[in-house]
Amino acid sequence: MRRTSFEDMNCSIAQCLEVVGDWWTLLIVRDALFGITRFDDFRSRLGIARNVLTQRLDHLVAQGILDKAPYQDNPLRYDYTLTRKGRSLWLVLTAMRQWGDTWAAPDGPPVEAVHDTCGHTMTVQPVCSACGDHLAGRDIHPVLGPGARTPDLLPHPPAPPA
Repeated sequence: MRRTSFEDMNCSIAQCLEVVGDWWTLLIVRDALFGITRFDDFRSRLGIARNVLTQRLDHLVAQGILDKAPYQDNPLRYDYTLTRKGRSLWLVLTAMRQWGDTWAAPDGPPVEAVHDTCGHTMTVQPVCSACGDHLAGRDIHPVLGPGARTPDLLPHPPAPPA
């Protein structure tokens, strides 16, 4: 079954999902962040069907997430490496990993992130880029940005008290 396309939706989350919105794609990006570059290594780590992996790798190359470069001529084989655009997905995957560690890993995190500079296990903490305060979802609210095409992107404000 073909999923609905979000291509025409004026929403940055929808546009991100258009590129990396299925589980195989994000797992391929995860493995690429871990240094996996070759088709057979992705396939053996993920247990993914060859045709599905080929389709997802082609999609990631077309979207500018991965670069594809031959490393062997006969038969022709490729290395797949993350582009700058692809490497920037580490924050998305880290947020997902941290959520999974909290809510879906009863025996503890299967993988932890260690900061190379200090050597400590780290978590990403959301902070305000302007003042440095730590943030929670309740501390922010959406406003229309410069790319908004219609004012109906935001929920209607609550009615004033009677």
